[in-house]
Amino acid sequence: MRIFVIGATGNTGTELIDLALARGHAVTAFVRSPSKLLARERLTVVRGDPHRVDELAEALPGHDVVFSALGMRPPRAFRPHTLVQACAASTVAAMARAGVSRLVLVSAAILFPLEGAQYVFFRWLLKHIARDLGAAEEVVRKTTLDWTIARPPRLVHKPAEGYRKRVDALPDNGLTISFRGVAAFMLDAAEQHQHTRELVGLAS
Repeated sequence: MRIFVIGATGNTGTELIDLALARGHAVTAFVRSPSKLLARERLTVVRGDPHRVDELAEALPGHDVVFSALGMRPPRAFRPHTLVQACAASTVAAMARAGVSRLVLVSAAILFPLEGAQYVFFRWLLKHIARDLGAAEEVVRKTTLDWTIARPPRLVHKPAEGYRKRVDALPDNGLTISFRGVAAFMLDAAEQHQHTRELVGLAS
């Protein structure tokens, strides 16, 4: 496949690139700062702003799938922001213009209606992140694209690629998952043509 990655310099994005190249895919990393990525075989790095439809639409033709792994980093993540929503809107507009229909987006498990004191606390702590991701999901779900939305819980740095998944819910005892596990799910969903127009909860 020819894979297009938005958010390629983040934790999930770098794992996506690593796994995709290891599986033999060709990858385009669409980034503001190309110097953050090392040159690798079958990796094309394109400088661009994910807010700009024209820049995305120019780079997208010929790709089979778009992976969006954008997210606001602390401390700005704990203040009001619209990063993922705004970039989701520009991405789907560019995909429509370029004729690319497959999209896999990373969201978060806090958007599931989970019960318990810890989930109430995290929904309060991450309220601005949840608002941005929820709005981004709405943008994507209103399109005719073949989308998949991945909702992982707390993300951790581990080499494990394993994951558990559940449509429309978080897997039982789903407290954490590795960035690499999320990347593996995203690639599997695209390669195997699974979970089209579905919300999928993930856990390790």
